[in-house]
Amino acid sequence: MTPEQLRDASLLELFSLEAEAQTQVLSVGLMALERNPNQADQLEACMRAAHSLKGAARIVGIDAGVSVAHVMEDCLVAAQEGRLLLRAEHIDALLRGTDLLMHIATPGDPAGEAAVPAFLAQMASLLDPATAAAPLAVEVPEPERLVQPPVIGPVPAEPEADLEPTPRKAGKRGSEGSERVLRVTADRLNSLLDLSSKSLVETQRLKPYLATLQRLKRMHGQGMRALDGLKTQLEGSGQRLEVLEALAQTQRLLAETQEILQQQAADLDEFGWQASQRAQLLYDTALACRMRPFADVLTGQSRMVRDLGRSLGKQVRLQIEGEKTQVDRDVLEKLEAPLTHLLRNAVDHGIELPERRVLAGKPAEGVIRLRASHQAGQLMLELSDDGAGIDLERLRRSIAERGLSPAETLSRMSEAELLTFLFLPGFSLRDKVTEVSGRGVGLDAVQHMVRDLRGAIELTQVAGQGCRFQLEVPLTLSVVRSLVVEVGGEAYAFPLAHIERTLEVAAEEIVQVEGRQHFWHEGRHVGLVAATQLLNRPAGQGDESSLRVVVIREREQLYGVAVERLIGERVLVVMPLDPRLGKIQDISAGALLDDGSVVLIVDVEDLLRSVEKLLSTGRLERIERSAHGARGADRKRILVVDDSLTVRELQRKLLSTRGYEVAVAVDGMDGWNALRGEDFDLLITDIDMPRMDGIELVTLVRRDQRLQTLPVMVVSYKDREEDRRRGLDAGADYYLAKASFHDDALLDAVVELIGGAQG
Repeated sequence: MTPEQLRDASLLELFSLEAEAQTQVLSVGLMALERNPNQADQLEACMRAAHSLKGAARIVGIDAGVSVAHVMEDCLVAAQEGRLLLRAEHIDALLRGTDLLMHIATPGDPAGEAAVPAFLAQMASLLDPATAAAPLAVEVPEPERLVQPPVIGPVPAEPEADLEPTPRKAGKRGSEGSERVLRVTADRLNSLLDLSSKSLVETQRLKPYLATLQRLKRMHGQGMRALDGLKTQLEGSGQRLEVLEALAQTQRLLAETQEILQQQAADLDEFGWQASQRAQLLYDTALACRMRPFADVLTGQSRMVRDLGRSLGKQVRLQIEGEKTQVDRDVLEKLEAPLTHLLRNAVDHGIELPERRVLAGKPAEGVIRLRASHQAGQLMLELSDDGAGIDLERLRRSIAERGLSPAETLSRMSEAELLTFLFLPGFSLRDKVTEVSGRGVGLDAVQHMVRDLRGAIELTQVAGQGCRFQLEVPLTLSVVRSLVVEVGGEAYAFPLAHIERTLEVAAEEIVQVEGRQHFWHEGRHVGLVAATQLLNRPAGQGDESSLRVVVIREREQLYGVAVERLIGERVLVVMPLDPRLGKIQDISAGALLDDGSVVLIVDVEDLLRSVEKLLSTGRLERIERSAHGARGADRKRILVVDDSLTVRELQRKLLSTRGYEVAVAVDGMDGWNALRGEDFDLLITDIDMPRMDGIELVTLVRRDQRLQTLPVMVVSYKDREEDRRRGLDAGADYYLAKASFHDDALLDAVVELIGGAQG
C-alpha cells in the first residue's frame, strides 16, 4: 500500500468515526425537534452536525456524502430562518438522511450511494414541491458551488432502498467531545485492573508485619521494666560495681534499640498507609477506565422506539433519566440486548393505538420511561410504560390452554405468581407471529441475560395503567459486594444481590415439615439446608445453641443456608477461575481477601439448582442437632402432628418455651415418615387429617416394634366419649379435647407422660 493509500485509509477511518458521532447528534436533535420543531438550540446543533459532515465528506472525496449532508443542511437552515416549519414528513426524511450518511461512511456498504438520488428527490419535493415534477438530471455539486442548492433529479419509479439505522459498533459509542482519546484494548484494561487489584491486596499484607513490630515493641518495653526492677534489687543487695555497670550498659543498649524500633514501626505504619492509599487510587482509576455513562447503551433506542411505534400506527416517546450514571463497559454491552427486548415489548404489547388511548382518557402519545440509578453498589433500572397493562384473565386462559397449570390452580394464584409465566421459554400472549413478537423468546431471553449478569428482574403491572420492569445488576462485573462466610473451615462469598437477610435460628425454631427441616421467617416456612453438604465440605462440631443462617432468594425461591461463621461484608475483586477447570458446581469465580487468602464466590442460581436436585432425589441431609449442640444429651424431643398451621405453631411454641425440642408434621403420613427416621420421646397428634388420620398413625406406631412403647397423646376437636374411646383403643396414652384446650392442660399432660424437658 502506497503512502497516499495509507493516508486515504486513515482519513476514511476518521470520517467514519466523525460520521458516527455527528449522526448521533442528528438523531437526538431530530427526535427533539419532532416534539417541538421550534427549539433553536436543537436546530443549531443539527445544522452544525450536517455542516460538519458535509465538510468532512468533501475532504475525503465522498461526493454522495456531500450531497446528502448539504441538502439536509439546507432544510435545517430554512427551519432556522423561519421559512420552513418542520413537520413529521420532514423529520422522517431527515432521519432517513442520517441513516444514509452512516451507510455512506461505512466501508464496504453498497446501500449508501445507491439510495442517494431517491433521497435527494424526496428532499427536493419537500423543500419545493414544484421542483418534484421537473425532469432534471442528477448532478453532484462542485466544491466551489456547495453554497448553492443542489440540482435534484427526478423521482425514480422503482421502490426506494430500504435503509435501516446502521448498528453502532461496540466500543465506539458516544462522542468524546474535545477530550483527547487513546484507544486501548479491553484485554489491556482487564490486565491493568487485575494488577491494580493484586497491588491493593498486597498492601494489606503489611498490616500483620506492623502488628508484629508493635507487639515486639511492647515486649521490649516489658524487658526494660524488668531490668529496672532487677537493677533496684541488685543495688540494695550490695552487688559489685562491675555488675551494676554491665546492667546499666545493657539498659542503654535496650533504650537505643527501643528508640530505633519505635521509629521503624512509625515509618512502616506511614509507608503502609501511603501504599494503601496509592494502591486504592490506582485501583479506582483502573476501574474508572472501564466505566461509561449509561447513555452509551441508549444509542439509537429513542429512534428505534419512535420508528417501531410509527410502523405499528402508534405514537410513542422514550423518556430517559440517569443517562450519566456510570456503568462498567462489559455490563453496558450485555444490557443492550435485554433493554432492546423490553423496549420493543413495551411498544408492541404495552402502548395502545392512539384512538384507544383517547377513549381511555389518555394522551394519544404513549410514554415509555427508562430510569437508571445507583443503589448500594448496584445498577437499578426501571422501565415502565403508561399502556394498558396485562389482561390477567387472558393470561390465565393462555396458561391453561398450553397445559401449564390446571384452571382451578390458576384461579387461586396471585398476580405475581401469574406474571412469572411470562418468563417461561416459548410463552407469548400473541396468537400470531409477527416480525415484532409472538415467538415467545422475549422475556425468557431477557431473564437469561440478566441472570448472566448476576442480576435479577421483576415485573409488576396495574391494569389500564401499564407495566413496570425493575432490573438490578452489578455496576461492574469486576467487583462484587458479598457476604463472606466460613463453611467447613474455608471462606466462601455470597453476592449481596441474592441475600434476603442473615439471622440466627435457635434450635427450638427448627421444625420438620414434610420430612424437611424448616424455620419460620416473616410469615412463611423457609427450607433449611446445610452449606457443608452443598459445597461438599466437612461438617464442623461445636457447642452453639443456634445456627447462623444466610437467607438467599432467587425469584420466588427462598432457602436458609446454615453456615459456621459470618465473617462480614466485603467488596471483592472478581478473579475468573482457570478455564481448564471447567464449570465448578455452585462456584462462579474466586477472589482474594485483605490478608491475601482465597475466597470462592458462590453461584447462587447454581446452588439453588443443587438444592432442588437433592430434594428431588431425597438426598438432602438433615442438620444434626448434635453437630451444633442444639440438643443436650438428655433433652426430650416431641413430634407434633396436625394439619392446622395455627395449632402446630401454638403447640410448638408452648413446648419450646418449656425447654422441649419440638418437630412438626403436616399430616399422619408426614408424621409416620418422621417417626421412622428420627427418635422422639412423645407423639402428639390430631385425628382428622388428610392422607393418613391420627387413628391410623397411632395404630401403626403400636404395631412397630421400635415405636410401640412411645408415649402418644391425641389432641382433637372431637370431644364425644366414643371419639375418646376410639383414640385410646387405638393405643393413645392420653386424649385431650381442643375444646377444653389451654396452655397448662397441654403442659401438665406432657409432664405427666414424659416428665420435664431434661431428665
